[in-house]
Amino acid sequence: MRILAIETSCDDTGAAVVLNGRKILSNVVCSQIAVHQKYGGVVPELASRKHIEAIVPIVTEALERAGGALQEIDGIAVTQGPGLAGSLLVGLSFAKSLAFVTGAPFVGVNHIEAHLSAIFLEERPPRFPFIGLVVSGGHTSLFRVDGFGKYRRLGQTRDDAAGEAFDKVAKLLGLGYPGGPIIDQLSMTGNSKAIRFPRASLGKDSFDFSFSGVKTAVVNFVKAHPEPAGGFREGMIQDIVSSFQEAVVDVLVKKTFQAARHQDLKRVVVSGGVAANRLLRQRMEEEASEQKIRVHIPSPAFCTDNAAMVGVVGYEYLKRGIRSDFSLNAFSNLPL
Repeated sequence: MRILAIETSCDDTGAAVVLNGRKILSNVVCSQIAVHQKYGGVVPELASRKHIEAIVPIVTEALERAGGALQEIDGIAVTQGPGLAGSLLVGLSFAKSLAFVTGAPFVGVNHIEAHLSAIFLEERPPRFPFIGLVVSGGHTSLFRVDGFGKYRRLGQTRDDAAGEAFDKVAKLLGLGYPGGPIIDQLSMTGNSKAIRFPRASLGKDSFDFSFSGVKTAVVNFVKAHPEPAGGFREGMIQDIVSSFQEAVVDVLVKKTFQAARHQDLKRVVVSGGVAANRLLRQRMEEEASEQKIRVHIPSPAFCTDNAAMVGVVGYEYLKRGIRSDFSLNAFSNLPL
């Protein structure tokens, strides 16, 4: 079954053709980073306008790379939420139009479920059940995953998502956007023990997250150590971001494996844009080895927003006969 998948939940326009929910025939992503950089974050109105400009050429390219025509598509999957409402509506409206013209069945996909399912694009995906951590700019949540469509949320962020905290700290320090990759790179030459930033535990038995405290701690540190006329001393920026990243990763790793022990599961999946972070991947692997738990993390290209992961979920639902109708709407907040 060939699935055409469309992803427009935030600022990346994505289209992919996926065979039987596992084999990628094409996966095309158009990034808007250059558009939003000068604002230090995504501007929703600009994002939706850029999706309108990109959606036709990106879907066309995905079909061409897959070596097939639109008429050869067996089904269409599209992200319906959560995300930016305007952005979601662009992809959803386009998918409905294609479904109407071709007669192909289509289904709406939850963006969080797509991230959790990105691991099935890898050669050796995990078996169910597993603990799934989704960590990105907009989401930080822990789930028990017993199968496609079988999710139980164990915890979520109470304020900033981890990726959001990265972006805000990068903006504070004047490092640019997106903050995650920049901080990850700079931290390689910093001392992660230079500054002890706080780690929010929220209680012994809580699987929830909170990153506003560590973000505020960085703000307070910078205010308490005003840069002289010549700027921060050499290495200070690297030490700040390295210590900040260490604090965030500590919490993500601790909570994830705490959940695995609580649920008596030996498999963990880490997904979402922040899962491309070098330190997080390293620490997850180290902790998994120590606790004799298998950790699965998608390739970096499948961690960030892409349409192929939407195709995985779309295939699973369409093959079961689950369909959406033309009344399907976009939801900026769509629980899983």
